[in-house]
Amino acid sequence: MTRRIGLVIIGLTVFAAVAGPWLVPHDPSVQSLAQRLDGPSWTHPLGLDELGRDILARLVSGARISLGVGLTVVSISALVGILVGSVAGYAGGLVDTLIGRVMDVLLAFPGILLAIALVAVLGPSLTNVVLALVSIGWVGYARVVRGQVLKIRELEYVQAARAVGAPVWRILRQHVIPPTLPAVTVQATLGMAGAIIAEASLSFLGLGVQPPTPSWGTMLDAGRAHLFDAPHLTIMPGLAIALLVLGFNFVGDALRDRIDPRAS
Repeated sequence: MTRRIGLVIIGLTVFAAVAGPWLVPHDPSVQSLAQRLDGPSWTHPLGLDELGRDILARLVSGARISLGVGLTVVSISALVGILVGSVAGYAGGLVDTLIGRVMDVLLAFPGILLAIALVAVLGPSLTNVVLALVSIGWVGYARVVRGQVLKIRELEYVQAARAVGAPVWRILRQHVIPPTLPAVTVQATLGMAGAIIAEASLSFLGLGVQPPTPSWGTMLDAGRAHLFDAPHLTIMPGLAIALLVLGFNFVGDALRDRIDPRAS
């Protein structure tokens, strides 16, 4: 049941992000100062923000930012993590030790603090947010893949391929990496939720997407000054973030239980 709920939430968000410009009649950047802070109405179902912009239109536009950042971060992090983790697990020895120490150093610090520091150095922008999140996001995938590869490399068919002189890259591509993909898929699904929260957090702090581009994090930040006179400014983007993260967590947990029932 939770998997279906998660899929529905994700599906509706993706549909809104793709078809939003045709479904929502309002431009997310058009201002109507005379109606600023107006609550929900038939014309504006979720109300207007502090500059008189339609919140529904901005939520839909912000969904594209959140999903885009999440997909980009997860895709690049997974690719780097698979390559690094498979090399570390298969090679072993000094290579595994060196890579393991690098991962230990990165894991010793809270990820969001490292991301804040990197974006603060590089400058606030969407590209730098992606770079910062990828620079710390690959570690989780590498650890998962390394653990899988340590077991897979001892299996008979891998030993047989090594005995007949198959190149290492072919052994990794055909025999070692494919069995790790189910675990990577679970990690990626849960990683989407983490990337969405991280992007919203950085934007909330002014280090992510810059105004006037709509972002759920910047919408939360702008609504802080109107928590009591116009609470819909923070409630709507907050609910959007919570529901989408919940959806990915539901799907990720369901996938994990299906792949490894002992984990439930």
